[in-house]
Amino acid sequence: MSAVLSKKPPEIQEPVVPSFRQAVKVWAKIGVLSFGGPAGQIALMHKELVEERRWIGEQRFLHALNYCMLLPGPEAQQLAIYIGWLLHKTVGGLVAGILFVVPGALVMLVLSSLYALYGDVPLVAALFFGVKATVLAIVIEAVIRIGRRALKNPVMVSIALAAFIAIYVLNVPFPLIVLLAGLAGWIGNRSAPAFFSGASHGKGDVPEIKGAVDLMFERGELTHVRPTRWHAPRILAIWLPIWLGPVLLVWAVTGSASVWTQIGGFFSVMAVVTFGGAYAALAYVAQAAVEYFGWLAPGEMVDGLGLAETTPGPLILVLQFVGFVAAFRQSGSLAPLLAGLFGGLFTLWATFTPCFLWIFLGAPYIEALRGNKALSAALGAITAAVVGVIMNLALWFGLHVIFGEVRNVGLGMDVPVLSSIDWRAALLSCASMIAILKLKIGMLPTLAGSALAGVLLLAASG
Repeated sequence: MSAVLSKKPPEIQEPVVPSFRQAVKVWAKIGVLSFGGPAGQIALMHKELVEERRWIGEQRFLHALNYCMLLPGPEAQQLAIYIGWLLHKTVGGLVAGILFVVPGALVMLVLSSLYALYGDVPLVAALFFGVKATVLAIVIEAVIRIGRRALKNPVMVSIALAAFIAIYVLNVPFPLIVLLAGLAGWIGNRSAPAFFSGASHGKGDVPEIKGAVDLMFERGELTHVRPTRWHAPRILAIWLPIWLGPVLLVWAVTGSASVWTQIGGFFSVMAVVTFGGAYAALAYVAQAAVEYFGWLAPGEMVDGLGLAETTPGPLILVLQFVGFVAAFRQSGSLAPLLAGLFGGLFTLWATFTPCFLWIFLGAPYIEALRGNKALSAALGAITAAVVGVIMNLALWFGLHVIFGEVRNVGLGMDVPVLSSIDWRAALLSCASMIAILKLKIGMLPTLAGSALAGVLLLAASG
């Protein structure tokens, strides 16, 4: 009997609630390894928090993700804040959100400094060339991983495909896709609840395995997640001054025409309107930073995106690059590097501080509505639609990694110019996908190997 008990599958053992110290280590690990944009970051968190440690159950993870998808700003970081808040209250959310950003922000600061000082460095460009191929493989793996869990029936698959066509072919704005998907889920819950309530996963499906957070809920230990009468006013009274106070102070000290006021005001507005993640934000930022403010040239905006795509952390860190370069070139009486440092940090503040406000303000109400079938159906449909949107991001990224030129054929649809294919990028991308998807080689070894291969290939081909 003891031999049989010793072989009990680990997934049916009760998960252990992590200590705060254990959580800090895991959040730091996620921050360092969070390559691949939002798709890869969400997949990494799912693997670390749901599959391996079982700190949170599958359904609650998806419920939190659905809410974060509705918010402006980087949904992956907001998801980390949400889960950190569930586990260890406000301080847990702060630590999770900060550690998610800090590693990538430090790397982006170094890269932005090198870019501003030295411009196009061939060795650095060659390293990035190889890393991009692996990032493409990471994004594709994330699409597969998330799709398997979110697309549980043909209706969800259809919603994902419809979202992909809407955003890639018809250029439908992401907020409208989210709205239509949520409406479809709400209506579907009334007309065909089996497909939208999560009950259609098949008779052979095993019951959901609960995580530590779910068991804490059952034991009544998570009293901080219950919304109170004064919750919303208190959160707004604390976090609005934290977010906007420095912006107003800079405006009062430097004047409305200074680059500092422009950075604080512009990126604070971006934090409110940039639904759909970093790629959606780029349309707004590129037009304003290049055409209105004159901070960058069009090609430099693409360079910044390339830097952000090859660093850990949210892809929206491209905004840090924009703020750094803007302040570096309009440094006034400060040393350019010091001005760039302040510009980058001020951009980070205006961009990421609102994320804590959105989560701390809304998460208790979202948890209170978790049992609402209509809301769950709407959010489930939104998750399916987001899979289609991530498929579009993977395609967009693949086009720009493997092909040197793409052209628009109408509406918002880009197609590659086949003659511009870069065989080196295609070769590295295929090798990276085989390493990650087939051989199950880890992310960091694959990134390192691909970066080295990129240097060798570019050197060999001139």
